[in-house]
Amino acid sequence: MQNPLFIALDFNHRGKRRQFLEHFSNETIDVKVGMELFYREGLKAIEELKEAQYNLFLDLKLHDIPNTVKRTMRVLAEMEIDMVNVHAAGGQAMMEAAIEGLEAGTRPGKERPKCIAVTQLTSTNEDMLKQQLHIDRPLKDVVCSYAQLAKTSGLDGVVCSAKEVPFIHEGCGREFLTVTPGIRRAEDDKADQMRIVSPAEARQLGSWGIVVGRSLTMASDPLHVYKEMHSEWKGVALT
Repeated sequence: MQNPLFIALDFNHRGKRRQFLEHFSNETIDVKVGMELFYREGLKAIEELKEAQYNLFLDLKLHDIPNTVKRTMRVLAEMEIDMVNVHAAGGQAMMEAAIEGLEAGTRPGKERPKCIAVTQLTSTNEDMLKQQLHIDRPLKDVVCSYAQLAKTSGLDGVVCSAKEVPFIHEGCGREFLTVTPGIRRAEDDKADQMRIVSPAEARQLGSWGIVVGRSLTMASDPLHVYKEMHSEWKGVALT
């Protein structure tokens, strides 16, 4: 994967997912499977998508005791997914266990799935951080601290807001992957996302990969919107 645009397949029904993907039958795309789809269809959805040769980011945000995360990651690695994530708030031992599980479950000759950590959800803002999570530090500092912990733990990168990418690169290096959700077109409703940017802004800020959901899944012409956003993300003219 090189600077992927992951399409978030946030569907709760197999038929809706398949109908949506028909729009992209002639495109090579990267997809993200989140909790909504995974809890509905389970590993069968993963098998089907991998058989169709999609690059697949499994977005389950694991956060549990180290041994449980390790054993779960071993199962997921056997599915030959391309990327998976955990919550950095789970701590160093948990993140190290995630890598151990992925390495144990990766078949000989195959590449270990990339593992990235969620720093703070893009629905989090400064007020929520202090008033609800009782973290009395600036959001930027918390995100950067979690990113550095993830790197120390052996992870490949983090999930973060594109606005935080420059700070993360400053502390963790430009090779450390930054995957940024909360991507919208200027005309789209931001809904429950707080820290959102356009594809062009994410590229300019240095994001490695972006995740696009409702801008595509709720579009009347998903393929056209995808081509627009993909061109903007890559910095090339729409053809």
